[in-house]
Amino acid sequence: MSRRLAEVAKKVGVSEATVSRVLNGKPGVSQATRDSVLTALDVLGYERPTKLRGERGRLVGLVLPELANPIFPAFAEVIGGALAQQGFTPVLCTRTAGGITESEYIDLLLGQQVSGVLFAGGFYAQREADHEPYRRLAERNLPVVLMNASIESLDFPRVSCDDVVAMNQALGHVLSLGHRRIGFLLGPADHIPSERKLAAAHALAARHGVTIDPELVQHSQYSLESGQAASVRLLEAGATAIVCASDPLALGAIRAVRRAGKEVPTDVSVVGYDDSSLMNSTDPALTTVRQPIEPMGRAAVDLLASMIAGADVSRDELLFEPELVVRASTAPLNTSGTR
Repeated sequence: MSRRLAEVAKKVGVSEATVSRVLNGKPGVSQATRDSVLTALDVLGYERPTKLRGERGRLVGLVLPELANPIFPAFAEVIGGALAQQGFTPVLCTRTAGGITESEYIDLLLGQQVSGVLFAGGFYAQREADHEPYRRLAERNLPVVLMNASIESLDFPRVSCDDVVAMNQALGHVLSLGHRRIGFLLGPADHIPSERKLAAAHALAARHGVTIDPELVQHSQYSLESGQAASVRLLEAGATAIVCASDPLALGAIRAVRRAGKEVPTDVSVVGYDDSSLMNSTDPALTTVRQPIEPMGRAAVDLLASMIAGADVSRDELLFEPELVVRASTAPLNTSGTR
């Protein structure tokens, strides 16, 4: 019992005494706090006391593209906790290969009469994908918030990490180290954040008098294996540094460098994106651009809660600035010609 009280109290941000009062049906606790405690019980997998099982928290869909990339569990933790603090119960929906599709998840959520949906990655960011399910949500006037960039025609509030600033930080770093044959390992060609990053790369390179060779731009799926395969082509094109659109892609690039008989960063520098879990413990520790997960997740939940409450919120994209974290996977250009 004491462990349960401590975990629920930490999740909600209240004292253990407050949690105990809610579980025992005692007065002196606001309805909002009571709802948050009961929601936290659901999120943490604890059974509610029998007399409280009829009280249901409001449901909110949290749709993620995957859990293999550690950035998405990190977002889920922040968003789930913030939802619980506001009295909502998150319903986690994750796409898997051959499993339930994003469109099917949307149908399931509508069937559950959710109060709103928060997407942390999805087909809304790809130009060539089917966007009809999102338009279905819009037609129902269901509160929806998107994490990171979307196609322009979807009129939902968006909370994004600034891709232009992120690329300027990553590319500016390797340029300052003397690299000029810089490879870019990005997501699919129709992926809006990747479009933004590539446009920013061209602009910054031009300001430094550098032309980006088309052979040094590779698009792939967001996985370590895809990153490794694409990095082989970048190495064949003579890249001395590789700027990646995710940390798993960067890990794939490091594996490709090693299998080519080279070393990171002596021969090839590698920069990731996200600063997801354990990137400071890789070999070498990964230089990466950190997304501000905590403030982004909380801002997205605040927007969604305001919409659910009936408030009119801005549809302008809310941009958060990332931070370059320099570790051991980048180094000055090796001009000696030896390893």
